[in-house]
Amino acid sequence: MTSYEWIWQTGPELDPAGLYTLLSLRTAVFVVEQQCAYQELDGRDLAPSTHHLQILAAGQLAATLRLLAPATVTQPVAIGRVVIHPDHRGSGLGHDLLRAALHRIESLWPGRSARLSAQAHLRAYYGRHGFEPVSDIYLEDGIPHIDMHRAWDAESR
Repeated sequence: MTSYEWIWQTGPELDPAGLYTLLSLRTAVFVVEQQCAYQELDGRDLAPSTHHLQILAAGQLAATLRLLAPATVTQPVAIGRVVIHPDHRGSGLGHDLLRAALHRIESLWPGRSARLSAQAHLRAYYGRHGFEPVSDIYLEDGIPHIDMHRAWDAESR
Protein backbone atom coordinates (compact mmCIF):
# COMPACT_ATOMS: atom_id res chain seq x y z
CA MET A 1 0.00 0.00 0.00
CA THR A 2 1.33 3.41 -0.98
CA SER A 3 1.89 5.99 1.72
CA TYR A 4 1.02 9.55 0.72
CA GLU A 5 2.06 12.94 2.05
CA TRP A 6 -0.68 15.59 1.76
CA ILE A 7 0.45 19.21 1.44
CA TRP A 8 -1.79 22.29 1.22
CA GLN A 9 -0.15 25.55 0.17
CA THR A 10 -1.34 28.93 -1.03
CA GLY A 11 0.23 30.44 -4.13
CA PRO A 12 2.90 32.45 -2.28
CA GLU A 13 3.88 29.38 -0.23
CA LEU A 14 4.89 27.40 -3.33
CA ASP A 15 8.62 27.29 -3.80
CA PRO A 16 10.02 27.32 -7.35
CA ALA A 17 10.70 23.57 -7.38
CA GLY A 18 7.21 22.73 -6.09
CA LEU A 19 5.56 25.04 -8.61
CA TYR A 20 7.68 23.55 -11.40
CA THR A 21 6.69 20.01 -10.36
CA LEU A 22 2.96 20.68 -10.30
CA LEU A 23 3.07 22.59 -13.60
CA SER A 24 5.08 19.72 -15.12
CA LEU A 25 2.46 17.13 -14.11
CA ARG A 26 -0.44 19.28 -15.31
CA THR A 27 1.29 19.90 -18.64
CA ALA A 28 2.24 16.22 -19.05
CA VAL A 29 -1.38 15.16 -18.58
CA PHE A 30 -3.49 18.01 -19.94
CA VAL A 31 -1.29 19.16 -22.83
CA VAL A 32 0.74 16.09 -23.85
CA GLU A 33 -1.33 13.03 -22.83
CA GLN A 34 -4.70 14.58 -23.71
CA GLN A 35 -3.22 16.33 -26.75
CA CYS A 36 -4.82 19.61 -25.76
CA ALA A 37 -2.90 22.72 -26.71
CA TYR A 38 -3.95 25.45 -24.29
CA GLN A 39 -2.37 28.11 -22.10
CA GLU A 40 -1.67 26.27 -18.83
CA LEU A 41 -0.14 29.33 -17.17
CA ASP A 42 -3.20 31.45 -16.42
CA GLY A 43 -1.82 33.80 -13.76
CA ARG A 44 -3.81 32.24 -10.89
CA ASP A 45 -1.38 29.74 -9.38
CA LEU A 46 0.64 32.23 -7.33
CA ALA A 47 -2.30 34.27 -6.01
CA PRO A 48 -2.55 34.42 -2.20
CA SER A 49 -6.18 33.26 -2.44
CA THR A 50 -5.33 30.14 -4.50
CA HIS A 51 -4.96 26.93 -2.51
CA HIS A 52 -3.00 23.99 -3.95
CA LEU A 53 -3.18 20.42 -2.72
CA GLN A 54 -0.17 18.29 -3.61
CA ILE A 55 -0.10 14.60 -2.83
CA LEU A 56 3.35 13.06 -2.77
CA ALA A 57 4.29 9.38 -2.94
CA ALA A 58 7.91 8.67 -2.07
CA GLY A 59 8.68 12.34 -2.68
CA GLN A 60 7.13 12.35 -6.17
CA LEU A 61 3.96 14.25 -7.10
CA ALA A 62 1.13 11.72 -7.42
CA ALA A 63 -1.80 14.14 -7.69
CA THR A 64 -2.72 17.79 -7.37
CA LEU A 65 -5.62 20.21 -7.61
CA ARG A 66 -6.25 23.84 -6.87
CA LEU A 67 -9.02 25.82 -5.25
CA LEU A 68 -9.81 29.33 -6.41
CA ALA A 69 -11.34 31.45 -3.66
CA PRO A 70 -14.62 33.12 -4.57
CA ALA A 71 -14.53 36.86 -5.25
CA THR A 72 -17.77 37.46 -3.32
CA VAL A 73 -19.64 35.75 -0.49
CA THR A 74 -22.32 34.47 -2.87
CA GLN A 75 -19.99 32.78 -5.35
CA PRO A 76 -18.92 29.12 -5.07
CA VAL A 77 -15.33 27.99 -4.63
CA ALA A 78 -13.85 26.74 -7.92
CA ILE A 79 -12.11 23.38 -7.97
CA GLY A 80 -9.76 22.99 -10.89
CA ARG A 81 -6.62 21.53 -12.39
CA VAL A 82 -7.49 18.14 -10.87
CA VAL A 83 -4.85 15.71 -12.09
CA ILE A 84 -3.53 12.30 -11.08
CA HIS A 85 -0.21 10.95 -12.28
CA PRO A 86 -0.81 7.92 -14.57
CA ASP A 87 1.04 5.63 -12.13
CA HIS A 88 -1.52 6.42 -9.39
CA ARG A 89 -4.78 6.18 -11.31
CA GLY A 90 -7.31 3.54 -10.39
CA SER A 91 -6.19 3.40 -6.76
CA GLY A 92 -8.99 5.53 -5.32
CA LEU A 93 -6.61 8.45 -4.86
CA GLY A 94 -8.85 10.68 -6.98
CA HIS A 95 -11.77 10.21 -4.59
CA ASP A 96 -9.51 10.96 -1.62
CA LEU A 97 -8.22 14.04 -3.43
CA LEU A 98 -11.73 15.36 -4.03
CA ARG A 99 -12.86 14.61 -0.46
CA ALA A 100 -9.84 16.57 0.81
CA ALA A 101 -10.79 19.51 -1.41
CA LEU A 102 -14.37 19.48 -0.13
CA HIS A 103 -13.14 19.31 3.47
CA ARG A 104 -10.81 22.27 2.83
CA ILE A 105 -13.68 24.26 1.32
CA GLU A 106 -15.86 23.60 4.35
CA SER A 107 -13.09 24.58 6.76
CA LEU A 108 -12.07 27.80 4.97
CA TRP A 109 -15.45 28.83 3.56
CA PRO A 110 -18.11 27.15 5.76
CA GLY A 111 -21.37 26.48 4.00
CA ARG A 112 -20.00 27.58 0.63
CA SER A 113 -20.92 25.66 -2.50
CA ALA A 114 -18.34 24.41 -5.02
CA ARG A 115 -18.17 24.43 -8.79
CA LEU A 116 -16.01 22.83 -11.44
CA SER A 117 -15.74 22.32 -15.15
CA ALA A 118 -15.52 18.55 -15.58
CA GLN A 119 -14.51 16.53 -18.56
CA ALA A 120 -17.87 15.09 -19.61
CA HIS A 121 -16.78 11.46 -19.22
CA LEU A 122 -16.14 12.18 -15.50
CA ARG A 123 -19.69 13.34 -14.80
CA ALA A 124 -20.61 10.24 -12.77
CA TYR A 125 -17.31 10.40 -10.85
CA TYR A 126 -18.05 13.94 -9.65
CA GLY A 127 -21.70 13.00 -9.18
CA ARG A 128 -20.63 10.51 -6.49
CA HIS A 129 -19.38 13.52 -4.53
CA GLY A 130 -22.63 15.48 -4.80
CA PHE A 131 -21.91 17.49 -7.94
CA GLU A 132 -24.81 18.07 -10.32
CA PRO A 133 -24.59 19.23 -13.94
CA VAL A 134 -25.60 22.85 -14.48
CA SER A 135 -24.83 23.17 -18.20
CA ASP A 136 -25.06 21.28 -21.42
CA ILE A 137 -21.91 19.56 -22.65
CA TYR A 138 -19.59 21.97 -24.46
CA LEU A 139 -16.14 21.79 -26.03
CA GLU A 140 -13.26 23.31 -24.13
CA ASP A 141 -9.92 23.04 -25.89
CA GLY A 142 -11.40 20.27 -28.05
CA ILE A 143 -12.53 18.12 -25.09
CA PRO A 144 -16.21 17.72 -24.07
CA HIS A 145 -16.82 19.38 -20.68
CA ILE A 146 -19.79 20.04 -18.43
CA ASP A 147 -20.16 22.60 -15.65
CA MET A 148 -21.06 21.05 -12.31
CA HIS A 149 -22.12 22.51 -8.97
CA ARG A 150 -22.26 21.12 -5.46
CA ALA A 151 -24.45 22.85 -2.93
CA TRP A 152 -23.42 22.58 0.70
CA ASP A 153 -26.11 21.41 3.07
CA ALA A 154 -26.37 19.53 6.34
CA GLU A 155 -26.70 16.16 4.55
CA SER A 156 -23.39 16.57 2.72
CA ARG A 157 -21.37 16.91 5.95
